Amino acid sequence: MTANLPGMKKIGFISFGHWSDHPSYQARTGADTLLQSIDLAVAAEEIGLDGAYFRVHHFARQLASPFPLLSAIGAKT
Repeated sequence: MTANLPGMKKIGFISFGHWSDHPSYQARTGADTLLQSIDLAVAAEEIGLDGAYFRVHHFARQLASPFPLLSAIGAKT
């Protein structure tokens, strides 16, 4: 639970969901990115963040299907 302190602002994060089959990436597939995004949103809620934003690019190696992702996040948070 977060405290409502005077002057406290809402805070959130944005995720681009980049993935690549490259040794420097932890997210090697689109599925990895989706699962990590869900875990990130759950963790953000646990520490009291107010918002999560996901950028969508349909033809790039980024998050591309917002509604299934947001539905999964809604089911877990």
